Amino acid sequence: MSKRTGVLFVCLGNICRSPLGEGIFRHRVEAAGLGDRFEIDSSGTSGWHAGEAPDPGSVRVARARGIDISGQRSRALTREDLERFDVIVAMDASNRRNILSLAGAGGAEALRGRLWLMRNFEREEDGSGDDEGVPDPWGGGARGFEEVFEIVDRSCANLLTWIRRERGMGQGR
Repeated sequence: MSKRTGVLFVCLGNICRSPLGEGIFRHRVEAAGLGDRFEIDSSGTSGWHAGEAPDPGSVRVARARGIDISGQRSRALTREDLERFDVIVAMDASNRRNILSLAGAGGAEALRGRLWLMRNFEREEDGSGDDEGVPDPWGGGARGFEEVFEIVDRSCANLLTWIRRERGMGQGR
C-alpha cells in the first residue's frame, strides 16, 4: 500500500476550530471507505490548552451531526508536524503566519502547495477559493459554533475531493 496522506488542521488553541476540522474530515474519510489511506490530526499554534478536550460548543455541534470529537486532546504544533504532514490546513491568516514563523527560514518554500487556509476549499475543489479565515467561535455562543461547523464541513468536502484527485484515490465524495 502507498504512503498514507497526512492532513493536519491548525488553529490557535486547538479546542474549537481545528478539532472540528479533524473530526469532520475523519468522518468524511471514513464514510468514503478511505480510513486506511489517511493520517488525520489537529494542533494549535499556542500551547495554552495543551491536554484539554475540545470546547463543549464544538463537541455539541459535532455530536448533533453524529461526529464524536470528545476524545481529542489539544496539543501544540511542532516543527516535526510541518515535515510529517502532507497537507496543513490553517483556520485563519494569523495561524498561517504562526505556522510559517515556526517553519523558519525557507519555510514558505518548503510548505508551498502543502499549506492552505480552510476556506480556500469552502467553495472551490481546487483550493483557489477565498483567503478568508474561519471565525473563532470561542466565547461567541451556540450560533458561532454552528456557523463554524457549516464552513468547515463544506471546506472538508472539497478538500477531500481535491486530495483524492491529487493522490489518485478515485473521484467519489
